[in-house]
Amino acid sequence: MTALPLDPKDGGGRFPGFDAQGQSQHWDRVTQGVVLARLGRPTDLRFFTVAEEATARALFDQLLDQRHEPRVPVVNMVDARLAEDQTDGWHYEDMEPDPAAWRSTLAELDAEARERHERPFAELSWEEQSLLLTDIQAAEKWRGRPASRVWSLWTRYACTAFYSHPLAWDEIGFAGPAYPRGYKNLGLNAREPFEVADARPAQDPAEHNAKSGTGRRR
Repeated sequence: MTALPLDPKDGGGRFPGFDAQGQSQHWDRVTQGVVLARLGRPTDLRFFTVAEEATARALFDQLLDQRHEPRVPVVNMVDARLAEDQTDGWHYEDMEPDPAAWRSTLAELDAEARERHERPFAELSWEEQSLLLTDIQAAEKWRGRPASRVWSLWTRYACTAFYSHPLAWDEIGFAGPAYPRGYKNLGLNAREPFEVADARPAQDPAEHNAKSGTGRRR
């Protein structure tokens, strides 16, 4: 899903020279405070236990393909949401509320890993973790739950956290909130002066899907 870590200063291979943080002077002060705080020291964990943290950290690394530093501290960001009960405001009827669902599904993920490999999920190799998660994603039911519901829980929280972080914005060439500056160059491929061209447009999955006839078109 992602290709962190970045550098070429700092937009990685796709948006070289792009730096979302450098655009912060164009955000309002409240937004500056909220977004730039995400670049500081990650908050201490308040929701996950030590064992749950290890499992969640390995899970998020797999879901987001975060193998090396710098990483977006997704586990800390999700932990803060759950500790403060900042859920999506709904949950599936056949699943527990999100905080309880996180505890139970992480426990089940560890249990599955122990049954298969006699080790907790966090201690499996990258390939073992990946295969286990692939099996869960492909299943109709997983340990008594609809597998799609579990997958939705994990990926919703992972992606919400990841794509709220400036490092992820660097990777996708996103300059941050449009307010109050706004945009003046509207239209396909009409970039703003502060935007950087995609150095690898052929790798755009949306473009690939459109050409191959897969995926949704808007």
